This record gives sequence, structure tokens and C-alpha cells, in this order.
Amino acid sequence: MLICGVDEAGRGPLAGSVYAAAVILDVNNPIEGLADSKKLSEKKRDFLSAEIKTKALAWGIASCTCQEIDEINILQASLLAMKRAIEAMQVQFNITPDLVQVDGNKSPKISLPCEAIVKGDSKVQAISAASILAKVARDAELYELDKQYPQYGFAQHKGYPAPKHLLALQAHGICPQHRLSYAPVRALIKFTNN
Repeated sequence: MLICGVDEAGRGPLAGSVYAAAVILDVNNPIEGLADSKKLSEKKRDFLSAEIKTKALAWGIASCTCQEIDEINILQASLLAMKRAIEAMQVQFNITPDLVQVDGNKSPKISLPCEAIVKGDSKVQAISAASILAKVARDAELYELDKQYPQYGFAQHKGYPAPKHLLALQAHGICPQHRLSYAPVRALIKFTNN
């Protein structure tokens, strides 16, 4: 039975896209050390991301932009990114899983059998693998954004509402990659428009 694990990264940040990944692991080619991406160091995540891409039967990564997040809300954008990741995996590897297991309590709208598993990223290896791919892909985007907008410190806080990020927002205002529907960003827009 082919099980596809799916997870997202980047629901909480004030900037950047939300990413999702879908992974079907190969039972005959196990990967040591899979765990929830939040419990791993960046170095370990980078190593495991390369291992997953090499050893998994199939994988896909997709995202929703900050504009899409503002338009449809972060939950819907996360689910849409998951759907896109599953579709990308199916197209790239020409493989269809028997069951999709998603981290959390909501499932994306897909035509495949799908179940949501709360804390799935620490219970199901394929979901752990997906959480790692999504996190590494999202971090890569934030490193690129850091080069474009060095004043915000995206490389350090990855867009999360860290004190340094909030201070930078107050000092420099927003950039095109900020999520306008998020309260700290919205408050700033309101403040600067008054």
C-alpha cells in the first residue's frame, strides 16, 4: 500500500509563501533520523532533505504566495499548497498513492482517500519527511528574500514575528512579501495610513 505523507511549513510567519510537501517513502530504502522538522537542526534538515529526494519513491513540493494567503486565508492556502504538492508529485513521478495522510485536523480537497492525523509529523514517517521538505524549501525562499530585503533580517527569523522583525517593520514599513491579512502587518498599514 502506497502511503503519501503531506505537511506544510510557514503558517505563522508574517512574510513569504506557505509551503507544502508530499512524500511516498520506499519501504525497501529506509531513511534514518526522520522526525518533525521543528525538532531537527537546520543542518540535519538539509541533510535529510537530500536523503528524502534521493531515496523516496516520490515527492513533490508546492507553495501559495503571500497574495494568495491574503486572498483565501492561511488555512485555505495551506490546504491548496498541499493539494498542489500532491499533484506535483503525481505528475513528476507518475505515481498515485493508495492513501494520503496529512498532518493536522483538516484535509485538502483531493480525489484520493485522505485522512488528517493530529501531530502526524511526529507519528508517521512519510509526514515527517514531508515536513522536512516543506521547511527546507520555505527556508530557501526566505534566504532569497533576505538578499532582496536585507533590512528585515529574514535569514535569521524566517519571517516569524520575532522582536527583530517587528522592529524592522516599524522602521522600514512593509515589503511586497509581507502578508497584509496578518494582524501585526495590518496594524502597521493602518498606523501609516492615518
